[in-house]
Amino acid sequence: MSTDGILHAALTSAQHEVTASQTGGVTGLLLSGLISGAVLAAVIGALANTALARRKSLEEERARVRTVFAEAFEAVAAYKEFPYAIRRRRADQPAEERIRLSEDLRKVQARLTYYCAWTLAESPAVGHAYGALVRDLRAVAGGACREAWQAEPITADRDMNIGPDLVDLSALTSLEEAYTSAVETHLSAFLRRRSLWRRTS
Repeated sequence: MSTDGILHAALTSAQHEVTASQTGGVTGLLLSGLISGAVLAAVIGALANTALARRKSLEEERARVRTVFAEAFEAVAAYKEFPYAIRRRRADQPAEERIRLSEDLRKVQARLTYYCAWTLAESPAVGHAYGALVRDLRAVAGGACREAWQAEPITADRDMNIGPDLVDLSALTSLEEAYTSAVETHLSAFLRRRSLWRRTS
């Protein structure tokens, strides 16, 4: 039975109690007291269950959204690895490496496009911040990928540590911070909403 149904039952029971007290004397009053106690317990239980269900639902939704926001940021991090991966490609299998890296990059590109749409639908503020990050990511890291393809593959162990003189992605730092800040602001709204519900419930 829903909370509204239980409350309706409580009102009906209260009306019955009045009738019983008028027509049944002491016995009617005892019976009505037992009934009203049972109905009150049911109402309290229903309200408590509803409160717990709402709290759990809100926390689960917040956790789900937080997870997807983290996955969106992970896709950005994955894209940033490609300038390094391309420079470290195997020199003895150029055709195979082109296919492998291009296919991996295509998959990450698809994820970035998906998360651009998802974040914008979830929160315009987060979506715009993520869209700006992805736009510059494709320009900055994408440019570094093109330079890496034009460079000879690394063949010496001493060259495996690639410095900012070859791959510099620092221009993305401020946009990454803007995205994470927008995410934090959006997620905190869940907590404010829960606090508001607690005060009004």
